[in-house]
Amino acid sequence: MTNIVSTRVAVLGSGPAGFTAAIYAARAGLSPLVIQGIQPGGQLTTTTDVENYPGFRDVIQGPWLMEQMQAQAEHVGTKVVWDHVSEVDLSRRPFRLSGDGGTQYFADALVIATGAQAKWLGLPSEEHMKGKGASACATCDGFFYRGKRVAVIGGGNTAVEEALYLTNHSHDVTLIHRRDSLRDEKILQDRLFANLHIKVIWESEVVEFVAGGDPEALVGLDIRNRRTGELSRVEVEGAFVAIGHKPATELFEGKLELDEDGYIEVEVGTTRTSVPGVFACGDVMDKIYRQAVTAAGTGCMAALDAEKYLAAQEFEAIAAE
Repeated sequence: MTNIVSTRVAVLGSGPAGFTAAIYAARAGLSPLVIQGIQPGGQLTTTTDVENYPGFRDVIQGPWLMEQMQAQAEHVGTKVVWDHVSEVDLSRRPFRLSGDGGTQYFADALVIATGAQAKWLGLPSEEHMKGKGASACATCDGFFYRGKRVAVIGGGNTAVEEALYLTNHSHDVTLIHRRDSLRDEKILQDRLFANLHIKVIWESEVVEFVAGGDPEALVGLDIRNRRTGELSRVEVEGAFVAIGHKPATELFEGKLELDEDGYIEVEVGTTRTSVPGVFACGDVMDKIYRQAVTAAGTGCMAALDAEKYLAAQEFEAIAAE
């Protein structure tokens, strides 16, 4: 027998955006349901030290922060379930969400907070060094490498922007790019080449993240020249992989308007998507900032937008009687 769950507001995703949306929706009396997805807590559960989330003087742990957000959401009336939605029907009201466990969820409003994942190189040594020198977010982690040698891997806008940002903390930044020219905007290239603290290694790819020391930490990158095959080592203490992000929007292809990179498009200044009653927040719609605090801010916006939408629907229903 199929299990059926109905809710005023369903929230897909359980990162800072999802739980903030749930907190605001619950405080509005909407009894939201959070469907956690395959990575409960979102990207912060894979982050150790968090030093830039407002309200905490000392460094906090990402998993702990998400535990606190979930506890607060549940405290104010949010129901949280562990399930993964594999199919959605946004063509009719209420919206229907099909969970892998067989549960059918019906929602009058839907908040999408499924996030985006950083693309990695896929090296075993890279996986091993995550949190010990390997990162995918200079804005998040650059502060920890003040005065240290760092590298950025990539050649697009994100890579160049991260290299430029890192010069706020380090005077020894190396950009490693697998091609012989950059793919970023001309104005960014001009800034990069004019910065004396950045050097570029062309036509090279990282083949190994080198660990050392006790406690273990990143001490270098082994790279291969793609033209000559020559191997060399770059001594760095931090390496930032900047080859793009992939938003978790496969579920909504052909059902919502997405941009050329797969991010959900929303009306400027709102979280409203191309389908009335469906709202998007966090990294699934934000390709620029990608911070926990900005995700939480758009989660608040999504809940307020959903509340206004549901109130308007109720008013129209009463007026039609």
